[in-house]
Amino acid sequence: MKKSFGILFLIVPMLLFSQNTKNKKALDEFYIIKNDSLTIPLDEVLVLNKRDFNSKKERRYYYWYYKKVHKAYPFAKMASDTLLHINEELAGIKSKRKRKKKIKSIQEYMEGEFSDQLKKLTRTEGRILIKLINRQTGETMYELIKEYRSGWKAFWYNSTANMFRLSLKEEYKPSEEGLDFIVEDILQRSFINGTLEKQEPKLDIDYFQLLSQYHDIDIEKEITDYIDKYMK
Repeated sequence: MKKSFGILFLIVPMLLFSQNTKNKKALDEFYIIKNDSLTIPLDEVLVLNKRDFNSKKERRYYYWYYKKVHKAYPFAKMASDTLLHINEELAGIKSKRKRKKKIKSIQEYMEGEFSDQLKKLTRTEGRILIKLINRQTGETMYELIKEYRSGWKAFWYNSTANMFRLSLKEEYKPSEEGLDFIVEDILQRSFINGTLEKQEPKLDIDYFQLLSQYHDIDIEKEITDYIDKYMK
């Protein structure tokens, strides 16, 4: 579980140019999620039942993954903010040479600002980050590298990631993969308690439907299956 994952510091810097600006929240609905739901025109507040665990071991696994999500999410959020900033900057630049120069300057800045933090990510945190970048930007990391760097860079970086049993082409699919639902559940509960700053995803995610779909999910099995497949 402690294996380090340094490859992301080579991949992500171009994407994570933080402007330290606060996102404006456009919230207009109020939900109570217990047995029924109520909608009135107020700011959005989610009140969730406390998550139940089948055992102390399952609880430990959940909060182990909870910490991993909290480590990765801020980078994915910055990636989304950065893509918006980059696209705004590039919109007024017609010259390919100048566009390339602008992207390179952002990359160099990020290598100085975040490379040390990214090199400290574990393999699990790296995999979650790949998934969450897809959640927050609507594109896979492979697609982003191909678009902003080159197809060759995307291929090379993905080949290197494969050495760590990771793929930059992975998508975030909480409606299909139980482990991704666990990530989404952690995010939503963290948005509610204020431990993570909410940012709307670019993907279409219906958390209420997911709660119903995964009401009897075996969290311990989902996480131990992941560990057996990717960590041993």
